[in-house]
Amino acid sequence: MNAPVDVSFFARAAKPLTSYRKYWAARFGTARFLPTSRAEMEALGWDSCDIVIVTGDAYVDHPSFGMAVIGRMLEAQGFRVGIIAQPDWQSADPFKALGRPNLFFGVTAGNMDSMINRYTADRKIRSDDAYTPGDIGGRRPDRAAIVYSQRCKEAWSDVPIVLGGIEGSLRRIAHYDYWQDKVRRSIVVDAKCDLLLYGNAERAIVEIAHRLAAREPVQQITDVRGTAFVRRETPEGWFEIDSTSVDLPGRVEAHVNPYLMVSEQAKANGATCAKEEEAQAGGDAAKPLLFVPNPALRKAEGERSVPEGRVKVPPRERSVIRLPSYEQVRADPVLYAHANRVLHLETNPGNARALVQAHGEGPTARDVWINPPPIPLTTAEMDHVFDLPYARSPHPRYADEHGSHEGATKIPAWEMIRFSVNIMRGCFGGCTFCSITEHEGRIIQSRSEDSIIKEVEAIRDGVKGFTGTISDLGGPTANMYRIGCKSPEIESACRKPSCVYPGICPNLNTSHDPLIKIYRRARALKGIKKILIGSGLRYDLAVQSPEYVKELVQHHVGGYLKIAPEHTEQGPLTKMMKPGIGSYDRFKQMFEKFSAEAGKKQYLIPYFIAAHPGTSDEDMMNLALWLKRNGFRADQVQTFYPSPMATATAMYHTDRNPLRKITRESETVDIVRGDKRRRLHKAFLRYHDANNWPLLREALKKMGRADLIGNGKHHLIPTYQPLTDGGYQSARRKNSTPVALPPVKPAKGRILTQHTGLPPRETGASRAKLARKGR
Repeated sequence: MNAPVDVSFFARAAKPLTSYRKYWAARFGTARFLPTSRAEMEALGWDSCDIVIVTGDAYVDHPSFGMAVIGRMLEAQGFRVGIIAQPDWQSADPFKALGRPNLFFGVTAGNMDSMINRYTADRKIRSDDAYTPGDIGGRRPDRAAIVYSQRCKEAWSDVPIVLGGIEGSLRRIAHYDYWQDKVRRSIVVDAKCDLLLYGNAERAIVEIAHRLAAREPVQQITDVRGTAFVRRETPEGWFEIDSTSVDLPGRVEAHVNPYLMVSEQAKANGATCAKEEEAQAGGDAAKPLLFVPNPALRKAEGERSVPEGRVKVPPRERSVIRLPSYEQVRADPVLYAHANRVLHLETNPGNARALVQAHGEGPTARDVWINPPPIPLTTAEMDHVFDLPYARSPHPRYADEHGSHEGATKIPAWEMIRFSVNIMRGCFGGCTFCSITEHEGRIIQSRSEDSIIKEVEAIRDGVKGFTGTISDLGGPTANMYRIGCKSPEIESACRKPSCVYPGICPNLNTSHDPLIKIYRRARALKGIKKILIGSGLRYDLAVQSPEYVKELVQHHVGGYLKIAPEHTEQGPLTKMMKPGIGSYDRFKQMFEKFSAEAGKKQYLIPYFIAAHPGTSDEDMMNLALWLKRNGFRADQVQTFYPSPMATATAMYHTDRNPLRKITRESETVDIVRGDKRRRLHKAFLRYHDANNWPLLREALKKMGRADLIGNGKHHLIPTYQPLTDGGYQSARRKNSTPVALPPVKPAKGRILTQHTGLPPRETGASRAKLARKGR
């Protein structure tokens, strides 16, 4: 068996979270809930807060909610932390509710990006918000992180603002904004925050809090990993590298033969999968790169000792890569795609360099400086974070007079996760439409068995309404617990965006044994009747361990298991960096075999995306035919949603493929734009809906596939159309006499998504859970 991966290799140079001397206010002890009002502060004996966290979510004291994790983490360091949840942003007065914070404001839009939370993929306003009591929409502003930061400045102009959360993470550089259909500036510039913390920020926020408590000016805190800020110029002693020398424009790689081995595929792309050669040769440090002239560089390096215009790459800790400026990427889609590609190449905490991007020109020019990603937490640190004294429930302010959180004060996001346990962070899948890598990173950070079991017991013994069923043991994915690279040295040097695409890397430890052990130990606990797995399963990884699939299918599936092949055709799948449908078929065979052995009737529920970059109309037609052959009728479908900074969003905006080197002549991508074409792609997923038949008939005829229109078993859609009185009319002649024909019968086989009772993928509480998983 392969040894479980340990991220301690990355953390050797990082100061442990528990090694700081506690702030003097630790004498006040631990609060049952972090205070949200002056009265609560007074009850705790506080005259002021050291830190005030402003959040767009209702305050739920649970480790799945960012404000609770950061608040409890800072409380454990001895600081007095208050919470201002979902304030009225029309004036600065609600931001003064807890008084002036002694150290700083911590600002977050919440667990979800505020724009994705409020708008559908069709840019329509949602009426619901799973993070608000009563599931009521409209309780947070558009671009909440910017608005909250501005109001905090109005309330106390001299108090530093530290911005965090996923909304900030996805907007740390100039980024395409889907809602305005333009490139916006870095949120650091628009929010006028002093520091932006991207990714999981425990390590950064603890260091910053202690340094501010020691009276260090916030302007001087420029060396913390996982932070971004504004500065006027590159400081002395730094080596500034032009981004085009990091990813020098070159030829467009040909499509790789899918029958090659993984290492051969990498070689065909001019790369190596494992990076052993690079590690042995000293990695990028052995390759000469072009550089931007910099006085500090010339002073530090002997100019005569190297060829003119070239110099050996300096130490990474003193290197900064200059991306094209905001003005350049706004005006030139090719430069935007290039900048996005370089950003994603610099995401490995083991080898990433700082990035800088100019905003403005002339005297008003400013640089947004982005330090390398945070060092992942060790298992001991993960345990510390999740073992903090969370109340595991919403704040009492949301309860009725009987202490209940039901009815109008019910918070759907909490209802969904109240009986679930997060066992790990991160994802090495690298799906281009997903936000996990940009926010949590690709290094898996796992908790210990004891910590997980302790939380299961806490739910069993302390959470009101528990009936014996744990709804999930998972995280961003269900089955990456303790999985990672076999070699820490190789992992720290690797620059691949995915460990499982185009195939599973031979250096990846794929053992599911630690996860199997956790499942067995948790379900053996007294009082635990059932352990379900609700997180999305990476099935191409699961098939590497038949024992795991058997364990999962026979003990942890509640009738239905959600998986996400996303598509069946290679065109869109290669742009998503998802495995082929053959991996789904292999998993399906195992799923059905082990279900039959257990004597259970269980069903797979596959999810698909419409209108993803790289998807042609023919691709969607073929997907619809696959759905009909397999007896699926999707009730809720997901249309591609261009979230800021995602690789697929760069494709959507630029028509280029950042998965390959970017040039003026590089590969273009078929982009699904316009309401009519996006509706068509959704209609193919819901081919069985009579409301979509007229649109599909028109499209199929234009595509030369009128042979798929008919009343036979193998046709995709019928020739007749329902009338409002329940009859049917022929679609061949508009003025023909209505003919009553039998409706289309659903194909036998799989349970269909509208019959599962599962919440919709695109709305309500499931959207909240998808946000928690990073989708």
